[in-house]
Order: sequence, then C-alpha cells, then structure tokens
Amino acid sequence: MVSAKKETVTAMYPASISTLLYLLCVTACIKRISGQLKKEDRLYPENFTRILDRLLDGYDNRLRPGFGGRETEVKTDIYVTSFGPVSDVEMEYTMDVFFRQTWVDQRLKYEGPIEILRLNNLMVTKVWTPDTFFRNGKRSVAHNMTAPNKLFRIMKNGTILYTMRLTISAECPMKLVDFPMDGHSCPLKFGSYAYPKTEMIYTWTKGPKHSVEVPPESSSLVQYDLIGQTVSSETVKSITGEYVVMTVYFHLKRKMGYFMIQTYIPCIMTVILSQVSFWINKESVPARTVFGITTVLTMTTLSISARHSLPKVSYATAMDWFIAVCFAFVFSALIEFAAVNYFTNAQAERAKKKQAKAAAAAAAASATKSSTPSSKGKDTEEVLQQNSDTNGNLRKRMNSTTQSQPDSKGSQRTESSSKSTVAVSKQLQTSQLASSSGGTSTSASQSRLNPKSSSQSNAVAQASTSKTTPPAPPSTPTVPGRSSGSTPTGSASLHHLLGPKLENIQKMDTKAPPSQPAAPAAGGTSKIDKYARILFPVSFGAFNMVYWVVYLSKDTMETRGG
Repeated sequence: MVSAKKETVTAMYPASISTLLYLLCVTACIKRISGQLKKEDRLYPENFTRILDRLLDGYDNRLRPGFGGRETEVKTDIYVTSFGPVSDVEMEYTMDVFFRQTWVDQRLKYEGPIEILRLNNLMVTKVWTPDTFFRNGKRSVAHNMTAPNKLFRIMKNGTILYTMRLTISAECPMKLVDFPMDGHSCPLKFGSYAYPKTEMIYTWTKGPKHSVEVPPESSSLVQYDLIGQTVSSETVKSITGEYVVMTVYFHLKRKMGYFMIQTYIPCIMTVILSQVSFWINKESVPARTVFGITTVLTMTTLSISARHSLPKVSYATAMDWFIAVCFAFVFSALIEFAAVNYFTNAQAERAKKKQAKAAAAAAAASATKSSTPSSKGKDTEEVLQQNSDTNGNLRKRMNSTTQSQPDSKGSQRTESSSKSTVAVSKQLQTSQLASSSGGTSTSASQSRLNPKSSSQSNAVAQASTSKTTPPAPPSTPTVPGRSSGSTPTGSASLHHLLGPKLENIQKMDTKAPPSQPAAPAAGGTSKIDKYARILFPVSFGAFNMVYWVVYLSKDTMETRGG
C-alpha cells in the first residue's frame, strides 16, 4: 500500500510543473506582444491616420453635436494681443485677439495612446464648428499669413479646442457731452448667427473675471487709458428666435494732455491777451482795435481746429462750452473798447457844444456892450464941449473913435474903440500925476532925463490909435496951438472935469468877458476801462474754477456691463 501511494505522488509532480511552465510561457508571450504594440504605436504615425479615419467615418459636419437632444454649450475666452487705435470721428476701435472656443462632440471620442490630437486648419473644414459672429463688428479679418492662423485640437473625451487669430474693428457708441474729460465703455458682442438658445448657448471658460485677458503691454494707447474690462451675457429676441449674446466692455478713459496743450491753454492765453487792451490808453485806437480783432480771429481758429478731431454731433461738448465762454470774453473785450470809444467821442462832442454855446454867449455880451459907446460918446462930447480950448486933440480922438464904431464888424472893432478910450484915460491919469508932483518944471525935467521913453510912449499910443481908428473928418473942430501937455493947469482942470465920467467909461470898458469853460483833457482812463480791469479777470477766474471743479470731480465714465 505504501509503495502504491508513493507512485501516485511522483506521478502528480510532473503534471503541476508542466502547468506552471505553461503559464510562465503565456505571460511572457503576452508581455512581448504588448511591448511590441507600444513600440508600433510610438514609431508608426499610420496608427493616428487610422484613428482619424475611424473618427470621420460616418461623421456629418452639417449636424451640431447632440442634434435632437440637449443644447450645445460653447465655452469662450479672449486674449487681447493689441488694443487700439480708437477713432472718435468714426466711433470705432480696433484690436487684435486670440478668440478661443471649446465644445464637446461625442462623435469624436477615440481610444489611443495619446491624450490630445493636435491638428492643423485642414481638419477644421471636416468637422462641425460654431457659427460665431461679432454683432457690432464693422470689419473682421482672419489672418492667413503664412498659413491660416487657426488651432484645432481633439481630446480623448471628444472635447474640441478651436482658436483663431482675428483683427476686429467694432463699433463703440460714444456720448461726447463731457469731452475731453469723458470715459467710454466700448463693447464687443458676439453670438451664434443661426442657432437659437434652445440649440446652442455660450458660456465663459474661466468665469466672468478671467475669461478676457489684456496684458499691460498690449494696451498702450495714445489718447486713452484702458482701465479695465467687464463681461456680461444677454438674450436678444428677433423674428427667428432668441439668441444668446456675449458682451465684453472695455473701459477707456481719455487723456487730457493733448487737449490742454492744443486748446485749453491757448484759449486761456488769448482771453488774457484780450484783457491787456484795458490797460492801453483809450486814444490808442489802432492798438486796441488790433488787439480785439486779432484775439477774436484766434478764438475762431481754435474753435474750428478743436472740432476737427470730433464727429459732427448736434450737442455741445465740455470743450465747446469752454471755447464759447472764452470767445464771449474776447468778443466782450472788443465791444468794451467800442463802448469806450463811443462814450469818449460823445463826451468830446458835448464839450465842443458847450464851448460853442459859451462863445455865442460871449459874442452876444460883446454885442450888447457895443451899444454903450454911443452914451459914452455923448458924455465925452459934453465934456469936450465944456473944455474945447484946453484939449482939442482929445476931441479929435474921441470923435474919430465914435465915427469908427458904426463901420466896425463884430467884437474885434468894439474892443479897438474901447482900447482907444482907455488910452485917453491913461493920458489923463499921466497928466494928473505930472501936475500933482510939481507942475510943469518937474514934468519937463522928467522929459529931459528920459526923452526917449516919453516919445516912445506917445508914439505907441498914437500908432495904436491910428491902426484901430480912421482919420477924423474935417468937420471936427480943433483948437490949434494947444496940447495936453503944454500947460499943467489945463491938464489938471481937464482931469477935474472929466474924472467921474472917465472913470465910468473905464469901468465899462475894463469889464472882463465871461470866462469860457476849459475843454476836458483828451487823455486819461475811462471809467469803463477801470471797471473792466477788475470785472473781466475776476469773472474769468471764477468761471475757470467752477468749470474745472465740476468736470474733474464728475464721474464721466459710462457705466455699462456688470
């Protein structure tokens, strides 16, 4: 029995050993086959060709993914490579972007050794892609140099990444009421052209905050600062259905430097220059006229040049208000000078009229005086008749004076007759002084000491009388052989008799004519100029303070998007 059990055990050992050996050979063969397969996948690209052919076998690119089922979700994000320029006249902006779209197509799932199939633009035409378009785009260009700038990738799970490089010129509605202290939110709107929201929707790949990237080096604008961007989504209704629209708002703030140098500072300097004319003399009409006209023309040129960089809007901008007020100040300075010149001329005319009236009054007064010589002549004649033997020459002079008065014209001849009467009175006074100082001996000694002076005085008196009066008529009686200075007793008695009446005549002749008002000084400063020197600068400074405080403290950014 024992020997039989031993034979059975020894017979079982070779069978188990052969089974183990068989298993080892099978595992070695499997490992070798799998290694060979991996080696073939790594070395032969024909395997990828087979995968792509298998994916496109029976694929219809006319149908969207999930056709007949739930809507297709397209995730998008934007990377801005270059932003600008921004045109105010055309109200548009231009930017260069990488526009990325991602969606899932279950028909493109595959099994293979590689996770992502990185393909070129030729594969794009063989599969379905979203019909995305830019709703507010004016011009959009897909770059094709040196080849179409498109990226297409397929993942194992059927996720597709499609990227294009585009240059987009989009519309940017601007409200220029606060120009040039304004800010704008320029939108970029895109969505599906044919698929409503029941079939295709759009979402942001990285969320609302990080799906749009604008590097700082990509937003170096000349007239604007890109201060940020926001995203939003909305639903737009139309006749063909409701569509999902994605919107990106780029927030722009205008720079003030250019307009300060080109418009604001020249306008302020022009207004100040127009106010310099208030300190120029009002008689300098050419200088002040040149100041006024030159500043008005300068303001007109500045206003026209400022409008060149703006669209032809129907409302007034902040710069228009500033230029209009500056123009009003400059024009008011010109009108102020016109007022000064007008009132100055009017004042001069009034002064001339007053002088003319005064001259007429003086002429009338002298005319009334011209009627008095007749009475004076009667008094003188009466005196001369009483003393005809003592002073015949005096009668001759007075007669010649009274006869010359009817032929005189105006006040000049009246004054000459009065002068002759005064000369006679002076001669009488001289004779009185001579008689009182000691009679004929003293007067003779004085004439001997200074014969030239006495003769000259007599000659001057006679010359003045002969120039102003014609010669006496022959009918006038004269007493020959006697003169006023021959006997001292005659001159003394003559002065005694003629004294009271000659004093009356002398008083009437020596009355001064009414004084004429002096003409006002032509130079000086007008009261209007004095007020303008204070009013204009103060009001312009107050306007500037209010203007800049209001606009610089105002939030002029257009708030769009969330």
